[in-house]
Amino acid sequence: MTIKAYLDGMNILREHLSAYNYKWTNESIFTGDATRRVFNRYNGNQLLFILNLYASLIDGFTIKMGLKIEDRLMNQLPVAAQSEISVLNWLNRTAPLPVSNAY
Repeated sequence: MTIKAYLDGMNILREHLSAYNYKWTNESIFTGDATRRVFNRYNGNQLLFILNLYASLIDGFTIKMGLKIEDRLMNQLPVAAQSEISVLNWLNRTAPLPVSNAY
């Protein structure tokens, strides 16, 4: 299953992320569609790519919601979710975050 994001720009930026120890690589390789490329939760640019793809699927997505998703990816993502596509599928199967001012 391919999910394509149509973002005018990045919603969530490096500055928005929590203080996890990310490695930062060449950003230009993380564009377009999610692929079968192996997902590395410690690669900051790839994590931002997945966060912003997911954010593009949800109306009213906020930075605070992004931080909750970041935490899920860092602490709850099953080892079996190895590709970008499987990570997005996992996020879609997990309980959705409510869109509200609570975040």
